[in-house]
Amino acid sequence: MPVIKLVPDNTNIGFVRIRFIAFALTLLLTIGSAALLVTRGLNLGVDFVGGLTMEVEFQQPPALDGLRTRVDGLGVGRSALQEFGNPRNILIRLPLPEGEQGAVQRVVAKVQSGLKSGYGEVKFRRVESVSGKVSDELIESGLWAVGLSMLFVALFTWFRFEWYFGISTVVALVHDVVVTLGFFALTQLEFDLNIVAAVLTIIGYSLNDKVVIDDRIRENLRKYRTMDIGPIIDLSVNETLPRTVMTSITLLAALVAMLVLGPDVIFGFTAAMVLGIVIGTYSSIFVSSSLLISLGVKSRAAAEPVPNAERVVRR
Repeated sequence: MPVIKLVPDNTNIGFVRIRFIAFALTLLLTIGSAALLVTRGLNLGVDFVGGLTMEVEFQQPPALDGLRTRVDGLGVGRSALQEFGNPRNILIRLPLPEGEQGAVQRVVAKVQSGLKSGYGEVKFRRVESVSGKVSDELIESGLWAVGLSMLFVALFTWFRFEWYFGISTVVALVHDVVVTLGFFALTQLEFDLNIVAAVLTIIGYSLNDKVVIDDRIRENLRKYRTMDIGPIIDLSVNETLPRTVMTSITLLAALVAMLVLGPDVIFGFTAAMVLGIVIGTYSSIFVSSSLLISLGVKSRAAAEPVPNAERVVRR
């Protein structure tokens, strides 16, 4: 049985030749995602903003305006509604009631009673409550987790390779993270701690991909001392391309299955992972490696003096 190869042997794609197109696309995606984060913001979940969240399943898709009017009329605070997975599942967010834990239970019972009287039998699939103090701590912890991971990535690649490898890797990772956050700002999918975990996973996957390519570039810099840096980068990326493509497609096959067939509770996490794999693979192949040329990396023959060159000149 013949072996199926996603990337043929002796593939020679000129990635360096199209690097400026890739840089322009990367800059456009990064700026656009940052603009979305500023203008639309993230639809922060109860983990980050605090409050009371109820996932309610109705027998028939309710009209959101009518549902909002009914919930607001119960005297439990101003509500925010969002479809979750399908039109029959609605997320209802309310301010966290003051007082002891019993106050939350009374609000939930009041909402249940009000919805049943207006919509018949409804099913409360999930009820969550987070205090403002806890949500502030979670925001701080999430920012520290992402920030420290980026810092350690920079330090690792700096000491493992050289400083320009660290800069190119961090630039690509920042692009991956910002574009992922921009996607959530655009779609207004709920951004909670599961998405923070997805972002950290994306950083880890993307870093692994970039380190493999960087290691091959460093190896070829020593092996082909007389070759220009552009052909060395093209050679290195093409040599690692089968591994990169196979790994990405394998992960995407599992993630897409989870995205289509998985439960709604992991939809946001899976969507972030799918986008992160695609963006991370793109930045590893087209951005991180080619950026080394802009950072001034040269072949070993150009970077190192020729032995006895001074004596040859004097003669």
